[in-house]
Amino acid sequence: MMLSLFAVANRKCLILLLAITVVFAAVMTGCSGKQEGARNDVTAGELGQRLMQAVKLDELKQRDKEALQRLYRLGDDEVEDFVLYTAASNVKADEVAVIQAKDAAQAERVKQNVSKRIDAQTAKFKDYRPEEYGLIQKHVLKREGRFVLFAVSKDADRLEQVFEEVLRRD
Repeated sequence: MMLSLFAVANRKCLILLLAITVVFAAVMTGCSGKQEGARNDVTAGELGQRLMQAVKLDELKQRDKEALQRLYRLGDDEVEDFVLYTAASNVKADEVAVIQAKDAAQAERVKQNVSKRIDAQTAKFKDYRPEEYGLIQKHVLKREGRFVLFAVSKDADRLEQVFEEVLRRD
């Protein structure tokens, strides 16, 4: 008799514990809507504006889709939005790009293509312009969700900081 009462009480505790676990899992799943910690309501254009407000990019020239394709081998099928600034002269290495990929997988491909650009610029400036080569060596290449930041600038650290602040803001 006592044993059957214990079995019924044990079963009720088990069911209660299972119900609490299911509710907890549902709540945690519902709260994890952010993709890899990055905001989804920001565009590359808005992010570029914030970077320009934080760091003086007056010496750089804004570039178009053709330049994006030429420099990084990226097209409309991979890129949703972008902001690209390069030095007006090809003897300077300064370059800032914010690229919003269509999805996270594309963002990884974007990052790989930018890495190829870094390799090309490193080879170009290594023996030709040592001070520009130094800037390239201190570049920032960062991915947050669908966004990729590439910065070759004396202010690359500040650009990275603003990039992270904007994308991680709640």
